[in-house]
Amino acid sequence: MIKKIIRRFFLVLVAVVALVDGYLVFFKNSNQTVSAVDSTENQSSTSQDIQESSSTETSTPESSESSSGLADGTYTGASTQTKWGPVQVQITVSSGQITDINVLSYPDSQQKSIMINEQALPVYQEEALETQGSSINQVSGATETYKGFTGSLQDAINQAEASA
Repeated sequence: MIKKIIRRFFLVLVAVVALVDGYLVFFKNSNQTVSAVDSTENQSSTSQDIQESSSTETSTPESSESSSGLADGTYTGASTQTKWGPVQVQITVSSGQITDINVLSYPDSQQKSIMINEQALPVYQEEALETQGSSINQVSGATETYKGFTGSLQDAINQAEASA
């Protein structure tokens, strides 16, 4: 008899915890502001200027070419629209190699998007630097960010190749 009461108590407790967790994950608004991954405050104002002057065309990765033969400089990829918002990256090329990738914009209007992008974007940046191209592995659960990141990255690479 006591075991049944204890089981029911824990069952109700687990159900309440699951409901509260679901509410916090999906419905609670956060007043937290998130800046672009790997951007400093000084780059934020520059990023806004670049976003305003850059085209808003959707770009799809046409190829996954290696980045050999790139002209040195800084290249801003087209802002690539995804289901959850635009993604835009900027690459720095030095000695024909991609040396830095800055994410200028990414979907950050919902808490879930923020959490996903905080985990996925650093992985995408690291892999793109390792492969020196847009041929990178997709992070599970971050499909839209992957599409936007690789699209904008490939556009920036294409610009660097065209300048070479």
